[in-house]
Amino acid sequence: METGEIIQIFAESGFQIDPQALEAIKTGSPELIQDVLKSIDSSVLVVGIEHIKPLTQSITPESAAIPAQKQKTMELPKLDFTLKDKLLQHPVTILKDITNQSTCIGEYTEFVNYFKDRYSLLADMLRKRISRRPIESLKKRNMDAREELSIIGMVLDTKTTTNGHKLIEVEDDTGTIRVLIHKEKDKELFDSARRVLLDEVIAVTGTLSSDGNLIFANRITLPDIPNTQKSMLAGKKAEGKAVFISDIHVGSNTFLEDAWLKFVDWLGDDIDYLVIAGDVVDGIGVFPNQDKELAISDIYEQYEKAAEYLNAVPKHIKIIISPGNHDAVRQAEPQPRFPERITRMFRSDIIFVGNPAMVDIGVKVLIYHGRSMDDMIASIPGFSYAEPSKPMVEMLKLRHLSPIYGGRVSIAPEQKDHFVIDVVPDILHCGHVHTVGVSRYRDVLTINSGTWQSQTEFQKRMNLQPNPAQATVVDLASMEYRILNFYAK
Repeated sequence: METGEIIQIFAESGFQIDPQALEAIKTGSPELIQDVLKSIDSSVLVVGIEHIKPLTQSITPESAAIPAQKQKTMELPKLDFTLKDKLLQHPVTILKDITNQSTCIGEYTEFVNYFKDRYSLLADMLRKRISRRPIESLKKRNMDAREELSIIGMVLDTKTTTNGHKLIEVEDDTGTIRVLIHKEKDKELFDSARRVLLDEVIAVTGTLSSDGNLIFANRITLPDIPNTQKSMLAGKKAEGKAVFISDIHVGSNTFLEDAWLKFVDWLGDDIDYLVIAGDVVDGIGVFPNQDKELAISDIYEQYEKAAEYLNAVPKHIKIIISPGNHDAVRQAEPQPRFPERITRMFRSDIIFVGNPAMVDIGVKVLIYHGRSMDDMIASIPGFSYAEPSKPMVEMLKLRHLSPIYGGRVSIAPEQKDHFVIDVVPDILHCGHVHTVGVSRYRDVLTINSGTWQSQTEFQKRMNLQPNPAQATVVDLASMEYRILNFYAK
């Protein structure tokens, strides 16, 4: 088979292929391509020789020289007793992670099951506070229009009428109905209706029109988080300090190396965790003409440099890394952790998780890169990139990290909706928007940790001003925080 045909087959399946793997396939059996495509994980971005080796004996001389096994068996310097003791005192438990759990292949039934799971989980949260009626039942019998009733549904559509009122269409598992919110009846209710997003699950309380086809809303209720976090946190015995950062963008010509080295030099014995919410590198081909803004134009060389920077972090600090949309994992969210070809470049004690993921470091930390904020900021009046805390608080109110389906975020239809916030975190940590914002909502600390990249050409065109080289330090015992700036213009 010709080289061009092989490259095309892999491209149509969503993969790139490196030259050594390409050579191995050309000299292999005709069935080898299908065997490789069946065996590789969906998190793989570039098919390498390590994916070919287990399936063929026809290894080229070049492939034999790849030091993959050496890297796997390389011994790290032994830890002294004090360092071992410190690491044992501060364990990391992964509570939720998509890695190795992805099952979707894009069939119609998977999309149906995905939305059913979302509706079921969020509706159950609302049922604990509201006695709802199935939508279909409203049309089957004559009801008193003065009787207040409640429904729970997923938002199908939102419109503004010619008179300026809001019209929301919602759906449950029995039918659909329209909900009218009068612009002058209740200003707070109308403002809530303006923030309603497609595909979120809400409860509506109101009265029914005489024909049973419309509800006049008196109240909109969101799943929301309970107002009990403070008492829950008081019983915990968390200790130590954690530093939260994101969007390092190694490989970009706007990466702030001097600020980063200053930050690493600052990290001391009192820091126990370093949590990174995605975009470790700038990536390749993420946006048009990106090559003009790269200092390192090879994706693996970007990760090698990133590993060099992170391996220099003091070894007593537990590092947790989640991917973002610039990283070499599948673009569809939820994203699995980095593939082994990348993780083996880093020191062995670094913990890699998917996006989103929840970890326990004495407190529960929900890590999500935050790409859905693009859709939320574009859809909700008053939201902007300058205030990342607002969309993050909205995520908590909706109990969902990425409510809008079919927007800027590509979402894989998994059997479970991994974006539902079923377990309430103590900290919600995001990145993506390159601005810093920390707030508290019902005692959940929301942290958006900015970037380690100065203003890009795209940001200049969009008049977006980043907050570079800042780190948020949290005392896990008291949940007090401070923001440190390592950037000197």
